[in-house]
Amino acid sequence: MAERKINPVLKQVLELGPTLAFFLVYLRVKDEQFLIAGTEYSGFIVATLLFIPILLAAMAALWALSGKLSRMQVFTAFMVIFFGGLTAWFNDERFFMMKTTIVYGLFAAILGTGLILRKSWLEWIMGEALPMKHEGWMLLTKRLVAMFAGLAVANEIVWRTQTEELWVKIETFAFPAALFLFLWLQIASLQRYMIEPEK
Repeated sequence: MAERKINPVLKQVLELGPTLAFFLVYLRVKDEQFLIAGTEYSGFIVATLLFIPILLAAMAALWALSGKLSRMQVFTAFMVIFFGGLTAWFNDERFFMMKTTIVYGLFAAILGTGLILRKSWLEWIMGEALPMKHEGWMLLTKRLVAMFAGLAVANEIVWRTQTEELWVKIETFAFPAALFLFLWLQIASLQRYMIEPEK
């Protein structure tokens, strides 16, 4: 299916809405216990299970409207379903909390492997959308490897030492905000490597 234009506000709602919905559901049910098929589940696990169909519905709507899903969206959905399933199966919140470490860690490992091979796989994925010299892509890739590794370590520290509620807040707002700010600063600092489009 060919990619189609979609309202940018609607696109943001579909991409960010499920995470915000998870946060709001969690706040509503965090102190409750639910008996399902003879097993008692915490509010966190119920919020996690509700997050999965909300995420899949948003992705289906995004695909129907735009005709395209990014590799990152598909990968993230797979990780949410896999670790959400483990969380419910073992009735243990830690599986879902570890998901963030594994996602960020895998991004760091994949991009780092490209650097070892003297390649920027980031350039291969985003080169058409963001015209930049190869040197710029290599520099951005190195910085992103460090950032993703840092976020992975930070998530491990947070979920192992802080409360569940604080982890949910940091996962929902702090990590995405830190990554957005980091990328914004990188784009600003790498302007000298940008390629001006031909007139």
